[in-house]
Amino acid sequence: MPTSRILAAALLFLLGFHNAPAQAPSPDRVIVDTDIGDDIDDAFAVSLALTSPEISLAGISSSWGDTALRARMIDRMLCETGRDSIAVNAGVPTRTTTTFSQAPWARAGIARTHGDAIAFLLDQIRTHPHQLTLLALGPLTNLGAAIDRDPATFRQLRRVVLMGGSVHRGYGVSNAPPEPEYNIARDPAAAQKLFRSGVPIFMLPLDSTQLKFDEAKRSQLASVSTPLTDSLEVLIAEWSRSSHTPTPTLFDVVAAAYAISPETCPMTPLHIEVDDKGMTLPTEGSPNAQVCLQPHPEALFHLLMPRLLHQHMTGNKVCVARSVD
Repeated sequence: MPTSRILAAALLFLLGFHNAPAQAPSPDRVIVDTDIGDDIDDAFAVSLALTSPEISLAGISSSWGDTALRARMIDRMLCETGRDSIAVNAGVPTRTTTTFSQAPWARAGIARTHGDAIAFLLDQIRTHPHQLTLLALGPLTNLGAAIDRDPATFRQLRRVVLMGGSVHRGYGVSNAPPEPEYNIARDPAAAQKLFRSGVPIFMLPLDSTQLKFDEAKRSQLASVSTPLTDSLEVLIAEWSRSSHTPTPTLFDVVAAAYAISPETCPMTPLHIEVDDKGMTLPTEGSPNAQVCLQPHPEALFHLLMPRLLHQHMTGNKVCVARSVD
């Protein structure tokens, strides 16, 4: 072939390559570990994960307390929204004094057998090394158990995105001093194992997660009827009746939003030590966590609200047991 024709063919190839449509990035593979059913923020966080194409949910695991009933609640959420192909596993059961505010809705779901959350997590890591995000929205007992069972495999997680801790701010008003945060304080030993594991940690503490789902947003949610919004409306009512609180705080939603869109909560590298009371103390040393100290609320609600309001999920199965135990 003459040189001129070779050059022309090469030029056409390069032009075609340059003009080829860019392929969309494949969604991040995520497992959600949640103590859903006590506070209402877990239900919002799971709803956001279900409506976000940026992530592919490999599974949802229950953590802390009555993990069997929590898994049953997750089953019902997935059934109601037509997403029951997602694997549901039960974590380590524990004793707890926290009220399971959404237990009536959970118990009305169909009882199923669930696998071991720890075994499922480790198997997924082995199958997808350095590709899996663990979104931890509850006490860290399941994570501690996975580290105990197979620390080398656990270190092959891509990252842990964690709602937990209190760096400069405690619960309530913005100038409240730091204090042991619930998820860390329930199992400080597990948190210590995580922060010493070497896995990349992206931490969303009380400093950045106390955003309110105010009355205007609740009215927006109530204006739409879909399987997802109808489920959330009932769960909000059960939580509000039990807690005597009208306004949800979206702790876990901030962590879920970060896993989907990092622009919602910029990170600062810190070295975090966890003490035996569950304090997460910033100390001298090489950073072992990226920590969001100040969220971008507008970006978060810009992400959250359209996904809750405009996702037309369709549940097409019977999701409620004939008799409630």
